[in-house]
Parts: sequence; C-alpha cells; structure tokens
Amino acid sequence: MRKLILLTAFILLTLGKTFAQEYIEQNQPTVDFKRLHYGFSIGLNSQNLLFSHVDQSLNSQQWYAEIPSLNPGFSVGLVSDLSLGRYFNLRFNPGLHFGSKGIVMREFSSNTEVKQDLKSNYLYLPLEIKYSSLRLNNSRPYLMFGGAVAYDLAGAKGDTEYLRLNPMDFYLEVGVGCDIYYNYFKLIPELKFCFGLANVLDKQRSDLEIPTNGSFNPKTYTQALSKAASRLIVLTFYFE
Repeated sequence: MRKLILLTAFILLTLGKTFAQEYIEQNQPTVDFKRLHYGFSIGLNSQNLLFSHVDQSLNSQQWYAEIPSLNPGFSVGLVSDLSLGRYFNLRFNPGLHFGSKGIVMREFSSNTEVKQDLKSNYLYLPLEIKYSSLRLNNSRPYLMFGGAVAYDLAGAKGDTEYLRLNPMDFYLEVGVGCDIYYNYFKLIPELKFCFGLANVLDKQRSDLEIPTNGSFNPKTYTQALSKAASRLIVLTFYFE
C-alpha cells in the first residue's frame, strides 16, 4: 500500500509542476464541452479487511485475525462520463478488481498461527460525482466521491475455508485525480479509497459447530469474529 501511495504522489507532484508554467497551446480545447465521454481503464488495487472480534474465548482459546501485509491486484474497467456543467461530472465506471487477502489467525495464549489466502474477484459498479478545478494548460485536477455495489465472482468457498465472505458488498468512495490532455485522448490517473459498509463475514454456516468434547474444530474460527468490513485502495489510469 505504501508503494501504491508513493507512486501516486509522485505522479501528481510531477503533474503539479505544470501549474507553474506559462500558458501553452491547449490540446483538445473543446473536449470538456462534450456531453458524454467514453473510454477504458487499467490499474492496481489493494484489498483489505478490518476485523471485529468477540470478547470471549471458545473452548479456552481466543483467536484473532488480521491481514499483516497487502497484496497488489489488477483492475480493468470501462468509462462512461456525463457532463453536468462546468465543474461537475457524473460517472459510471463498471470494472473488475482481481486480488487476494492473506489472512493470519493467531491464538492469544499459545501464539499458534493459521493462515488463509482468500481470493476475491469483484464485479464493481460505482456511481460517482467528479468535481474538477479550472483547466490550466493541459491538466485539470479533481476530487471525486460516490458509492458502489460490488459482487465477488470468485465463487462459492469449500468447507476447507476457515473464513468465508458474503459475495455482496456496498462501498463509499473518495479520491483524487488529474485530467491530462493529449492530442488524441485524455490520460487520467486517480487514487481512490473505498470503504465497505456491510458485514461481509459469513457466519450462517452449518459446518460451524463447536465440539463439546474439548477439542477445537478449525472451522469454528469464524465464531471468534463478529464482523469483517472490506477496504479497497485503487490506483487507476483512465483513457478517454
């Protein structure tokens, strides 16, 4: 995640140098007056989960879950942009986010560890408002916010999965980006933070029965958690 943020900061700072330049001839000077814009996007994402734990032990064991490091994923999508005026645009940019989450579960007293690699391929359907500044030469920074519906296409998880996630989730989004105007297209780097609103932890599982003979069923790790909330960081390059 740190590398992703540093890369985005470097790109935006490099673009910011254009603000100190004198006026130059503008590429595509009338492109923002078009009502509709279309294009495609590619990018990187980083998926995370925030866990809430149950304040009680199960069979004298107390388990905690975390994601100690984030894995980079790949994103691809389409662009549809509707101009609402001089400063505002309404965007619907459906896409796919491919990635995984390396979950580590630890038992408090024995420090025993159990690891799980949980893959998620999200069909992501956002509706966003883009607020842009005035154009200066061939760049135009902006802020964005919105909401999204996401569905995990990775498929049903087997009984060997210690933790399972519900496929449906809802997100709030905030982000920053910059339009860069070239002769034949616009390049738009954007960094976006997505906050999941639903509890995606699947606790309605028939296989989660806590044994009464003192042994510990590994499938009951789910019972040590009360909630899991999704987080998503996306660095996207739009081409319009």
